[in-house]
Amino acid sequence: MLTLRNIKVWDTDEVIDLVVPGFADGHGLIDETGRIIPGELIMPKDLPANGSFVEVRLRDHIEIDATGLTLAPGFADPHVHFRDPGQTYKESMVSGAMAAASGGYTNVLIMPNTVPAMDGEPVAEGEPGADEVLGAGYGTVIDYLQHYAEAHKMAGDLPVRYDLCVCASKGRAGHEATEFAKWRRYMPGVDDGSKDAAQLAHPVTAISDDGSAVTPDTLDAVFALAKESGLPLIEHCEHHETGAVNEGPVSRELGVPGIPEDTELRIVARDIAKARETGVHVHFQHVSTAISFDAIRKAKAEGLPITCETAPHYLALSDEALLKYGTLAKMNPPLRSEADRRATIEAIADGTVDLLATDHAPHTLEEKERGFLEAPNGIIGLECAYGVCHKVLVDGGHISDRRLIELMSVAPERLMGHEATDVAALVEAFSEPAPNSETESDGTVVEGRNRLLDLGKVDDPDAVDLVVLATDEAWTVDPEDFHSNARNTPFGGWDVTGRPLATIIGSKMVFSRLK
Repeated sequence: MLTLRNIKVWDTDEVIDLVVPGFADGHGLIDETGRIIPGELIMPKDLPANGSFVEVRLRDHIEIDATGLTLAPGFADPHVHFRDPGQTYKESMVSGAMAAASGGYTNVLIMPNTVPAMDGEPVAEGEPGADEVLGAGYGTVIDYLQHYAEAHKMAGDLPVRYDLCVCASKGRAGHEATEFAKWRRYMPGVDDGSKDAAQLAHPVTAISDDGSAVTPDTLDAVFALAKESGLPLIEHCEHHETGAVNEGPVSRELGVPGIPEDTELRIVARDIAKARETGVHVHFQHVSTAISFDAIRKAKAEGLPITCETAPHYLALSDEALLKYGTLAKMNPPLRSEADRRATIEAIADGTVDLLATDHAPHTLEEKERGFLEAPNGIIGLECAYGVCHKVLVDGGHISDRRLIELMSVAPERLMGHEATDVAALVEAFSEPAPNSETESDGTVVEGRNRLLDLGKVDDPDAVDLVVLATDEAWTVDPEDFHSNARNTPFGGWDVTGRPLATIIGSKMVFSRLK
């Protein structure tokens, strides 16, 4: 049991005492301090090849002064790539989940560009990645990922909740839309009575061909899928045939073919028109240009079912970062101009941007060293997203601490069909005077004493997901300390503020760097 004294509730500013009744079983608790787990720490280098974890012995009770810390609903990221199955030399469900927990995330949405693609089709023997799925005894990638812990004989669950995103097109190839009948059963609310616990825990909650925009050949059929299923279409809103970085002075200085900004707007405008026609909810990923934000603003003003996200790198970096960080700053869509970066911040501040997502995209450093034309796109982001966003947005005076939590927790959960934990409601419904408090005859707590919230006594402790934040902590990003297998980030060496110190899933501690 862990008691955090004097911790502040994020949206009411009430200071309470919090009791966390337990810790994740065995593998699930990642500790960086030795305070909660004596002895061997669970770090990437300690992971055996089979993905199992170090067994640990926990102390019976710990009490920590949490004065100055903030208690918030756990972060959620509806845009991550864990490269499993098929590319586990870059990342795996294990290392990706550890990275998420380290970053304060309690829920993520796995993108469908796995190998094989997550399209609901039976996996064919001999195709890339098939051995991992078929060897574990599963017929589709969805089945395999839903039962990942069981397939790898883990002692418990991974230290993050996760939903799955199904491909818009078969093989994510853009030629033929996926068949609803092949993946309908994986949706929440469809024949739930016949599902096992893993299927209920990891449903399909969105459609996307992320990494590519929906193609003209499949556009009508994909929107029909979204309409019939009721799931949001999560759109990679960018398409280009040539180019590697943003078209402009930097691309010319580098001598690298450029990507015009209207490659994004063309997909945004096309899909807005289609949303107007069909009523389908379209969520635009990683929006990066002022002209796209303007189009999205107008669509929202019209009342269309449009939402959008941007990523930490688009608000923190412009294409000028390519001159300093090289291919570590290469991504798709590319980093844009400084004017676009400022427009991104403006769109966050005025509410055009609904949420922040990392587009966590692991690659090996060897891959990223191939040069601008051949290096893969993308960076990792789960473990420093809060600090980067806090430094730029909150320290920069653009939004409040509270608004940043909404963008990283409440709104992403809503997109995935979930509700973030309502901390204030738990306090009102289940708190009690602290054990050493004095109570007046009318039942009110003596001023200066905190109400006590024991997560073990709430109605549904399994549904409580939280993050403990040090909103003002200054720290330096060091990729060598990441729990991800990957190191491809331009943020190494950045001095940032704001850090997740503990992650709680189902009322159990799964990650801690509390001191």
